[in-house]
Amino acid sequence: MATPSEPDTGDTPERSGTHSETGIDYERLYEFRFRDVPQQSRQAVWDEIAPVVYRWLGEPERVLDPAAGRGEFISAIPARERWAVDWVDHTEGLDPTVTFVVGDARTIELPGDHFDGVFVSNLLEHFPTQDDIGTFLRRLRRSMAPGGRIAVMGPNFRYCAAEYFDCADHTLALTDGSIEEHLYAAGFAIERVVPRFLPYSFRGRHPQAPWVVRRYLAMPFAWRFFGRQFLVVASRPSPSA
Repeated sequence: MATPSEPDTGDTPERSGTHSETGIDYERLYEFRFRDVPQQSRQAVWDEIAPVVYRWLGEPERVLDPAAGRGEFISAIPARERWAVDWVDHTEGLDPTVTFVVGDARTIELPGDHFDGVFVSNLLEHFPTQDDIGTFLRRLRRSMAPGGRIAVMGPNFRYCAAEYFDCADHTLALTDGSIEEHLYAAGFAIERVVPRFLPYSFRGRHPQAPWVVRRYLAMPFAWRFFGRQFLVVASRPSPSA
């Protein structure tokens, strides 16, 4: 299942704004990267993945996706309150009940002690430094209600090193082990670690029909062969814990 230049699970990495004269033009970068991937296909993939992640989060009522892209994940879950953040305005065609915030999740104002579910997908590997990851995760923890869960997903350098840096905006090599350490250091309690979850991509020579994704997700033994993205679930401990 797999090969591309970026996990084709729908998310556009969070950025603080448009490009400068000396930086990457991210709009052009992602236009090129996803040039052969119809939005309908990306959403169809997420319509299968999102319910699985949502269950592992405990089916929360107030969910934040801080790197939402076009809202594929947040559109596919039934949470009562859904927040999406991205530096590009993708509100066109998005369910109007989703609170979409245009900006950088590292700096925008978020409510404190509020979200009982957070999903961080294909984002942290784009940060400049490991310290930036720590700062960001502590910020997310403050925005979460006690007992709330966070799921972090991304390419596992241990299993996709050969193509990891084919993505021009990948800066940090991360594994399930390093994400565990980051989450624990930020004050979370680790609950579930899946070193090999999704393929690096559902693009390439293998079909990405919804039934193929659904069947793959229903066969965890297959993850050991095709999975090259980690998924780590942790929780913000309650005060009494």
